[in-house]
Amino acid sequence: MSEKISFEPPRGMRDFYPEDMVWRNRVFDAFRAAGAAAGFEPYDACVVESYELLARKAGEEVGEQIYHFYDKSERHLALRAEMTPTLARMVAQRQHELSFPLKWTTIAQCFRYERTTKGRKREHYQWNVDIIGEDSVLAEAEVIGAACDALRRMGLSSKDFKVHVSSRKYLGDLLAASGIPASKHAQVFLALDKRGKMPDSEIAQMLADGGLGAGEVQATFAIMDTKSYAASPELAELFRLAEIAGFADCLQFDIGVIRGLSYYTGIVFECFDTAGEFRAIFGGGRYDNLLTTIGGDPTSAVGLGFGDVVVTELLKARLGADAAKAKRGVAIGFMTPEQRDTALALAADLRRIGKDVNLALHPQKPKKFFSHADSTNAAEAVYIGPDDAAKGVARLKDMTTREEKEICLRSPNS
Repeated sequence: MSEKISFEPPRGMRDFYPEDMVWRNRVFDAFRAAGAAAGFEPYDACVVESYELLARKAGEEVGEQIYHFYDKSERHLALRAEMTPTLARMVAQRQHELSFPLKWTTIAQCFRYERTTKGRKREHYQWNVDIIGEDSVLAEAEVIGAACDALRRMGLSSKDFKVHVSSRKYLGDLLAASGIPASKHAQVFLALDKRGKMPDSEIAQMLADGGLGAGEVQATFAIMDTKSYAASPELAELFRLAEIAGFADCLQFDIGVIRGLSYYTGIVFECFDTAGEFRAIFGGGRYDNLLTTIGGDPTSAVGLGFGDVVVTELLKARLGADAAKAKRGVAIGFMTPEQRDTALALAADLRRIGKDVNLALHPQKPKKFFSHADSTNAAEAVYIGPDDAAKGVARLKDMTTREEKEICLRSPNS
């Protein structure tokens, strides 16, 4: 006897039932609207890439988490873990044909084999917003501003989240001023990126293992107490631009933001909920050298990745589980088969003028029809009985106020 098939999705993967799609659409609609409002052009790409491309950009940890396989022609392929390598490949492919700077955006499904925890799945959707070919800090301001706009469109405010901003260049300058040579900075960045995830004693040991002396380790931790960005022209400019653009209240200087991947070169940022209940909402920064790592010409770039998992959990926590269930559309029902065609004709008329209509597929008693209309969050409902069809007039009910008004019915043959 064959083993019973589990009805659960594979571990770390997700199904989206209609009630889940309500939340996903709320998030995706905000992504698309914020991207369009800021002039970002949508693009898309294949979900399967060459393993070499993804592994070349990925750090050691991410490299171990890539879903990869060999196809029937023994090509080493992988499911994308993020979109940035694909973006770099696409830009490099047409680098001499494109008109820079580029402002591109996409919502990409990504896969990463890792331990599933709160806010982390093995499959997720990620909104990417990137500007390629612009050196000025205005690029960072546009990218971060779009992300803040998306969060506001979802129903959140700066009281709910803060974008923690720093600069790897500024941190490097501080390290150099403390006598720590540039040759050791990569190890320092790698160790400090683990801060908050492990005790400082283990961070100190990582720094020592990386070749830092006791005095250098002490100086590194002292730098982590830096509270001012005034000595960083690029950070000062970003906060000035954010003030003009109207999202400075969303920003917070945080020297501890490192971003572990080595390709970041300048300003870096991560967004967190102010209550500290969840993982990072989004993160990104400037990555001016990425195209050169895959054979492209040197090109400046700024971008972010904004996953759907954490922000959905945050929205449910802040707005309430039912917040996304806005009433919409018209439900139409009928009492007997004789009114079916009249109901269909009304549905067609309402759809023709832009209404969303959920037409009952079989006769129902009034109580059952209105109960179902409530359960599907219909904003309005029309129930057609024999008398309504004969008179050519029915009643359109507001499902919130329960107020009714007459609506004309036409003959299905007219």
